[in-house]
Amino acid sequence: MAKRWNGWGGESEDHPLGERARGFLASRIGAATPAQSASRETALRAIAPSRLTAATHFVTDPATRLDHAFGQSTPDWIALRSGRVARAADGVALPATHAEAVAALEEAKRLGAIVIPYGGGTSVVGHLRVPVGDRPVVNISLERLAALQSFDATNLVARFGAGAPGPAIEAALAAHGMTLGHFPQSFELSTAGGWVVTRSSGQQSLRYGRIENLFHGGRLATPRGELAVGGLPASSAGPDLREAVLGSEGRLGLLTEVNLRLRPRAAHEAFHAIFFPQWDAGLAAVRALAQAGVALSMLRYANAVETETQLALVEGHDGALAWLGRYLRWRGVRVGAGACMLLAGVTGSEREARQARAALGDIVGAHRGVAVGTMIGKGWAKNRFRGPYLRNSLWDAGICVETMETCVPWSGASAMLAAIEGAGRAALAAQGERVHVFTHLSHVYRQGCSVYSTFVYRLAADPDANLERWRGLKTAVSQAVVAGGGTISHQHGVGVDHAPYLAAEKGELGMALLRAAARELDPGGMMNPGKLWPDAAAVAAA
Repeated sequence: MAKRWNGWGGESEDHPLGERARGFLASRIGAATPAQSASRETALRAIAPSRLTAATHFVTDPATRLDHAFGQSTPDWIALRSGRVARAADGVALPATHAEAVAALEEAKRLGAIVIPYGGGTSVVGHLRVPVGDRPVVNISLERLAALQSFDATNLVARFGAGAPGPAIEAALAAHGMTLGHFPQSFELSTAGGWVVTRSSGQQSLRYGRIENLFHGGRLATPRGELAVGGLPASSAGPDLREAVLGSEGRLGLLTEVNLRLRPRAAHEAFHAIFFPQWDAGLAAVRALAQAGVALSMLRYANAVETETQLALVEGHDGALAWLGRYLRWRGVRVGAGACMLLAGVTGSEREARQARAALGDIVGAHRGVAVGTMIGKGWAKNRFRGPYLRNSLWDAGICVETMETCVPWSGASAMLAAIEGAGRAALAAQGERVHVFTHLSHVYRQGCSVYSTFVYRLAADPDANLERWRGLKTAVSQAVVAGGGTISHQHGVGVDHAPYLAAEKGELGMALLRAAARELDPGGMMNPGKLWPDAAAVAAA
């Protein structure tokens, strides 16, 4: 699949925005003006000359450098769509083995270069942002380090190259009747190594666990040498060094190999839709399900605006939607007047599924939930990775989509939702713009839940105005998250965009510990500066 150079996914895959969706969004944010985008040829001409010598083993042609220079954050999109791409890395290495990755790292060290690791290019918080300064910058891409390297049927562990994307991992494991079960929305392009170093969470982590539960161990190439971590089922022998790699975002070195914990593929899977008359009733039900330990694979609870938006954007099912509306009204639930939808994943053996369905029915029934079967869930499962593709069509239509997420205790969920949405509305209103904002709880735990908000607003014609519009939104919402006691990221990582806020969570001494670990493995400060904590050059670049 040839990747789209200035958006999400493959060049041949397109999900146009339907008339219903256009009308619905126009009623919320106003009429948008279709955006103009620079051509690839224009972007290639804008790439600055490489600062590497001709003798380097790094690839220095503009096309390769452009294709590894940007992720999926809004500033990345603004740069690509406007053709402002001069600040690409000076060269790209494409190792196919651990030894070749080590050699590339050593060459970068000899050149005095900064190294930015590249996996699937899916970061939405600036993990690939190139810092300014005199030092050359190189990408070391792990996309060719993507094979299944070993499979252990006895211990249920598989080793993959860190550049293995989600579909390749699941295809390789399916041949053995196994699954990893890690399905972030970026699943099609994101990689095993990227999941680990950003502490990723998949849509069905309620059953399979977050990546920290699935990461058995791995191998890291650092400027000081090789670091191997993990490999045992459990240990009380001091701090777990896997944790040094999890969430490290390239600051310690290159993660080249990842050992993953597996489980057999489930015999049964279905996603059930349940509607609640208002937010608090559904919130109480979701908390009860999580705290009772009901064996579900997913609980995804949308607030009233997201529920209305999801149904409004459905094309070609007018009859079914009309029937659903009549049935829900008969049961005392009104979409567009407070109704909130829960999707619950039932995954496992037939026996597990029966038990989970029974417990699900008991708890949601006690909280006035109205179950409507699995048809909506089937549609969600079919299109579960489609959202990023819609961003292409929305941008072409002159509409920007930004997401922010956090995690809080149950007692703070509703207040955090209101604070995030309120901060976003105020930030856009200050710039004379309306925003359509909606929120869902994407992951749940016994102690709390994630809060994931989406902001939809119009693009300006000027790239600088778009950057300022985004910066105002990002700053306001990030400050609201910190003020409310939430984590600055539940699943997106820190990157450059969240780095100013990490110290509020880790504390001064905690940040000093992180910096000390980086200095120990990377005394020359060559590994991905500006990520996790601000560095002077990276701050200037942002």
